[in-house]
Parts: sequence; structure tokens; C-alpha cells
Amino acid sequence: MDALKQIAQASMKTTVPQMEIGDTVKVYVRIKEGDRERTQLFEGTLIAKKHGGISETFTVRRVAHGCGVERVFPLHSPNVEKIEVVRSGHVRRAKLYYLRGKVGKAAKVKSKIR
Repeated sequence: MDALKQIAQASMKTTVPQMEIGDTVKVYVRIKEGDRERTQLFEGTLIAKKHGGISETFTVRRVAHGCGVERVFPLHSPNVEKIEVVRSGHVRRAKLYYLRGKVGKAAKVKSKIR
């Protein structure tokens, strides 16, 4: 068990940006196609964070061509190149699953006033 904790601590030393639920984020993901590797961008609203520690995941939602797309990313995965926070959102919920039923302007998250 101690060896597992040491591995977890070693891999958690990567810097992760401070992101909260409701933020709009850009996630740069490494995609391997055959023998080539490229970086794909996925931008959307952060609607959920789950677990904690080494196994932490986050869910990003966006609407592409009128169809809602959600992706779950492991936070400490080597395939996640970097995460950028585009803008901060102001919400009063820990999970924004209710956005799945909203369309258009109703699905927008208010910006945080600084």
C-alpha cells in the first residue's frame, strides 16, 4: 500500500490549474492515430469533478452542431497535455447536470464578477 501511495504522490506533482465548476476550459488531449500523434482541443463548460487524489476526473460539456457532447478526462493522465481556464463561471451547484436539459441561452453560465 505504501508503494501505491508513493507512485500517486510522484505523479501528482504536475501542476494543475485552479479550476472550479462552471468554468469554461480548454483541454489539450494527445490523440494517437497509427504511428502519428497529434493534439486535439476540446473546449467547453466544466460540469463535474469526481473522486480525488490520483484518480480525480472532470467532465467537460459543449454543444457541437446542435448536439451536446460530454467528455470525461482523468486529471493526472499523461494524455491530457494541458488545461487552460478561459473564463470563470458563477454557479451555486457542485454538479451542473441540469445543463443537459437546457438549450441555447438557457444553457449559459453567468460570468464571475471580479
